[in-house]
Amino acid sequence: MAIWHRAYTLKEAQQSFMGTMVDHIGISITELGEDFLKGTMPVDHRTVQPMGILHGGASLALAETLGSLAAGLVVDGEMKFCVGLDINANHIRAVKNGMVTGVAKPLHLGSSTQVWSIEITDTENRLVCISRLTMAVLDRK
Repeated sequence: MAIWHRAYTLKEAQQSFMGTMVDHIGISITELGEDFLKGTMPVDHRTVQPMGILHGGASLALAETLGSLAAGLVVDGEMKFCVGLDINANHIRAVKNGMVTGVAKPLHLGSSTQVWSIEITDTENRLVCISRLTMAVLDRK
């Protein structure tokens, strides 16, 4: 059984980022599973640090993008909205080029908070970064 509030399309999910930093650095939403959200980000001039490897902040941008979007898709958007409270990450492996893929899965889906785990892997499916994102669930006024 899907955790999402309603059936969403990938196009709907991606459209929410048009004209934002997410769009600028090339993050794409690629899959919406029963209980996970997947997306990709290029490792290129927009996302590397001066040493030529994936910037840790770019990894966190991918993690927070996926976790935040997923959190919002779980709640009734007419009644609730979600905002980030905390994010942390462990950077495991350097990546110099190609694409990284992030998968956000819920650890806790409560009425006032959500906790998401986001694993980022390289093109060879090796772990690059593990992140945990805590979201507040707030009432719309």
